[in-house]
Amino acid sequence: MSTPFETRIHSSLSDPALQTALDGNAERRLKARQSAYASLPDDLQTFRRRAHAVRADVIANLERYQEQFIANARTNGLVVHLAVDAAQAVEIVLQIAHAHQARLIAKSKTMVGEEIEINHALEAAGILAVETDLGEYIVQLRHEPPAHIITPAVHLSRAQVGQTFQENLGVPFTDDIPTLTAIARGVLRQTFLTADIGLSGVNFGVVENGALCILTNEGNGRMVTTLPPVHIALMGIERLVPTLEDLDLMLALLPRSATGQKLTVYTSLMREPRRPDEPDGPLQRHIVLVDNGRSALRRSPLAESLYCIRCGACLNACPVFRELGGHAYVGATGQTTAYPGPIGSVISAGLFGEPEFGLLARATSLCGACQEACPVDIDLPKLLLRVRAGMVASDEPADPDKPKPAPAKTAARQGSHVPRFEDFGLRVFTWFALSPRRYRFAQRSLGFVGRILAPRSAWMHLPAATGWGLSRDIVRPPSSPFRDWMANEHPNTPVDQLPPDPADNNKQAIWAASRHAFEGEPVAPKAAEIPSELLLERFELELTALGGQVIHCQGMLDLVDRIVALLKENEIDSVMSWEAAELPDGLPAALQAQGIQLSHQPDPQLRAGLTGVIAAAAETGTLALAAGPGRLQSASLLPELHLAVLHARDVRPTLLEVLKLDAIRQASAAVLVTGPSRTADIEMTLTIGVHGPKEVYVFLLDSD
Repeated sequence: MSTPFETRIHSSLSDPALQTALDGNAERRLKARQSAYASLPDDLQTFRRRAHAVRADVIANLERYQEQFIANARTNGLVVHLAVDAAQAVEIVLQIAHAHQARLIAKSKTMVGEEIEINHALEAAGILAVETDLGEYIVQLRHEPPAHIITPAVHLSRAQVGQTFQENLGVPFTDDIPTLTAIARGVLRQTFLTADIGLSGVNFGVVENGALCILTNEGNGRMVTTLPPVHIALMGIERLVPTLEDLDLMLALLPRSATGQKLTVYTSLMREPRRPDEPDGPLQRHIVLVDNGRSALRRSPLAESLYCIRCGACLNACPVFRELGGHAYVGATGQTTAYPGPIGSVISAGLFGEPEFGLLARATSLCGACQEACPVDIDLPKLLLRVRAGMVASDEPADPDKPKPAPAKTAARQGSHVPRFEDFGLRVFTWFALSPRRYRFAQRSLGFVGRILAPRSAWMHLPAATGWGLSRDIVRPPSSPFRDWMANEHPNTPVDQLPPDPADNNKQAIWAASRHAFEGEPVAPKAAEIPSELLLERFELELTALGGQVIHCQGMLDLVDRIVALLKENEIDSVMSWEAAELPDGLPAALQAQGIQLSHQPDPQLRAGLTGVIAAAAETGTLALAAGPGRLQSASLLPELHLAVLHARDVRPTLLEVLKLDAIRQASAAVLVTGPSRTADIEMTLTIGVHGPKEVYVFLLDSD
């Protein structure tokens, strides 16, 4: 009798539409990732080693970092809640919702929310929770879980999305992707504007200043953390980085690995709720720090899985996931998991139980592609093998005063998902492998037999219980063992001194030490070393490549003329704007003299927004905006057109220099804007303009 997992496997393999969708997703993601990594200012492996060291340090010292983060967040005015498990996390969210008499919650993507099944709990309590990420919204309408960490609707065709919208939204059928995106934008706009609470996940918590960092492309993440009066952030306790320098490192890797971008369109940094003199932003911010098994996982042989930054790269690289898709990853009794793919097979067993999810680790070829793709270099093949062996539960008690469990308990867990004949075979293999002489004998003997049988493998099936012969042939073994080949390649090197398997290295020690070697090293030239004209050229090149436009202005009169010309071209005479003190001197008065009305309150009817810019990063074409008195955050968020005035003197070489500016570090909220909003959630087709502006114009004003 087939297990639910096996049933899902056969269903996925026999679905041609799913196979086409998965192939397209993997091919485009891998190509985009490779191209994005080529733009790193240093060797990729250097970045991976640094990132691994940062994550290893955080997990090794999690209690200390968590204590510091909570203290800083509370000092900033954030309300911090600690949830031991999923039930407590759900109860905390419900208590906050009931306290504010909430009936509508606007959600942006949160994997922790999927993990604790928050939507079902809110629905049971009579509260409507609406997913606002386009892919999440589509699968919510279909009552399906996400099929991918990054691309939730990867399994659907445009026609299926069109049919879903027709059936659920009452709109005429269309399979035109820009039209489908526009429909979602129009429907969800009312959700953003009327929601009682915004609920989000968290990509990173910055320990040094207690800030939350959220990365989105569509703009929905900014919407749910800016427009509703209350913001709740669900965050796994492991999602911490010690410093802004460490955050900069993760920002160099996560978008490149996840979507092939140098930086997501919106990188939101939130330290505080709205200050009394600020025009918009939530009045309250809550953080729900969720453990839900992470502390136990940290003490287990699978602790390295907590280094994961949820980029989804291992899913795209895995040949098994690329055939099955995320919906195939179910437990022994059919229970779904929020985390599919290689990393999900480890995390699901570690967090939710090996008896239910241990079998997922058998859906892997152990080819190592997942580790190669991982931006923080998690040794996933090693972790998958540990799950297969039942090495999941912690051997270290949570209470140090309690004795450790007896070794027999650990052994009893091993092999719970291994059929008996395979268990016997593995024991025989182990006996041979423990002796070099026996192992060499087995290699030569089985190689000889295998070369006789392999030509007949097309018609010879292994026992039906294995399922192997149903879809795979016996591989014809080489004529000589690998060690013999190596000995021929290194004739002057004794066999016992041949290069060891890299997996045998003590990676933890090497990478822990390497962090000190790399820490503080510049990854780009300093500002003084780069001529200003080259900085401006680089900034314009990067922003233009993303669909933004740079308009050079020679003085105030030229600036006014160009802004007015653009507005008239688009038949716009009213603009949502920052106040006069936050814009170049004389600009608001000059615009009003030309008949342009300026509004300093959020107004979803206005089609254009005018803001200043705190600074810009040339390496990514990024604009940095900060909340503050007179700085309406909605002006860069709600309208279709975002007009930003940037002084040439404020363009910095790197993102890190921008992050470390006091105006950004000390703001209640700041956002890094890198081009117009975008999505590729439907058939991996890039569509510009989702919830945020469709067009971004930067008026580059020559410095005095």
